[in-house]
Amino acid sequence: MLLRRPLLNASAAAVSIPKTCVRNLQHSIPMRPVPKATPFIPDHAAFLTAIGRGLSAHAGKIPSWEALFTLTSPQLKELGVEPARSRRYLLHWREKFRNGEYGIGGDCQHVSDGVAELTVVEAPVAPNPDLGNTISPRSAAATATHNPGTRRVVVNVPSGETPSGPVDTLRAVNGVLVKGAKTIKGSYVEPVKGSEGLRARIRLQEAMWEERRGHKVDGGERRRAEVRAKRRAAENKEKAR
Repeated sequence: MLLRRPLLNASAAAVSIPKTCVRNLQHSIPMRPVPKATPFIPDHAAFLTAIGRGLSAHAGKIPSWEALFTLTSPQLKELGVEPARSRRYLLHWREKFRNGEYGIGGDCQHVSDGVAELTVVEAPVAPNPDLGNTISPRSAAATATHNPGTRRVVVNVPSGETPSGPVDTLRAVNGVLVKGAKTIKGSYVEPVKGSEGLRARIRLQEAMWEERRGHKVDGGERRRAEVRAKRRAAENKEKAR
């Protein structure tokens, strides 16, 4: 007696759904536009210098600013950008820059030879809608560091010049603040001699935007218990002698 397998339904036999790997979909995603260079980061070499982790050594392998933001990870590998974690870090900072997320000095508009000059100005405090379009009592009171209704902010100005135009239109520099009455404080901020703290500079430096890697303690999370157990066994062995 012959046993025959049951026939499939016509609908099931006619329709064949290909299996698509989700990982392959990344190749069909359109490339985001190349962002414009900024006065503080004018080219790809400056970008690689700022983000650190030794990527400035690969500046000669990347031909241009456009290539920096269009090369894929396999293409960067072919150019010799190694190891893989360096490529991942570069792609990570590339997307942050596209989104307008900069490190210290990245938002400065007046830059000369990689140096941005800063100064302290008194700007009026904007009314708070939550307080009925009035300023807070703290801002309205006069103190030793500011006049009533004002606040001290750090702004970027052309080298050797003073702020021009309405003070309330000047943009404060991110990551920099006024300490005490008039001292400019922040990462990689260099005070200008003779300015009594009212003027400072930010200079493009190696790894000034670098996101520091953590270090493994006792072999890291996966090997911590094993490493500590071996250490205790060795200590107990020494005590038993």
